Amino acid sequence: MKKDLLSEYDLERADFESIFEGAHRLKRLLREGKEHHLLKGKTLGMIFDKSSTRTRISFEVGMFQLGGVSLFLSNRDTQLGRGEIIADSARIMSRYLNGIMIRTFSQESVEEFARHATIPVINGLTDLLHPCQLLSDLFTIIEKRGAYEGLKVAYVGDGNNMANSWINAAAKLPFHLDLACPDGYDPDVAILKRGIAEAPAGVVLHRDPAEAVRDADVVYTDVWVSMGQEAEREEKMKRFQGYQVNRALIDRAKKDVLVMHCLPAHRGEEITAEVIDGPRSVIIDEAENRLHVQKAVMAILMR
Repeated sequence: MKKDLLSEYDLERADFESIFEGAHRLKRLLREGKEHHLLKGKTLGMIFDKSSTRTRISFEVGMFQLGGVSLFLSNRDTQLGRGEIIADSARIMSRYLNGIMIRTFSQESVEEFARHATIPVINGLTDLLHPCQLLSDLFTIIEKRGAYEGLKVAYVGDGNNMANSWINAAAKLPFHLDLACPDGYDPDVAILKRGIAEAPAGVVLHRDPAEAVRDADVVYTDVWVSMGQEAEREEKMKRFQGYQVNRALIDRAKKDVLVMHCLPAHRGEEITAEVIDGPRSVIIDEAENRLHVQKAVMAILMR
């Protein structure tokens, strides 16, 4: 595995498996009440340009459980928010810290930070990708189904960072990915083109959600209006009619389908409360697994 986690596409299959094995082991140790201070004396800086619930809590608690310390750094608390260039901040923070997690808007900013840093950089979310969430999703599927090989994952909704991350993973791993997005809201063009060309089991883009979820093992959705897109809300509410994950839609999938959502959810918009709280939902387990998977990532990169 490379020194950073910037994109799922940078990982080889062996890297995915190493992360999943580490997450399984660390989750077991935590549940057994056994200390696992693999990062004792280490410090993680957490740069937040976007607000967060799961990302902040899971990384902060994860570092504590690994025996290390985390520092919350908003753009109001550092010189990055007052015009200091990324290169200078990356070089200086590398002298103080053992790792950096960044949750921000621009993928290019994270990659520039990593180019100048001499310590591991973890992408906690950008507008383009969300690798930590994607890894947690796959880990959850392994827990529930034993493997991801050969399964059909149906992604329904906005072609946002989660859709891009699923395509990147499908380009590396042997599961089928069917996406359903309204016209004009497709995933990133370059990522989609590459995924279709390279996916070992196939990536297909549909306009009809019913076709995408037919015989699916997993149905996945995300909010229609992502953070920073509030001005587009009214238009999206119109364009995404018919893309709601509701009982009628998931009934077209396999009977034992797993329903997933990266959260936060806008209940009654992209997904109904009946489905999100229903027996097919593994959404809370999926959210918990952010903790275990990110601990594995930090242990691998920061040791």
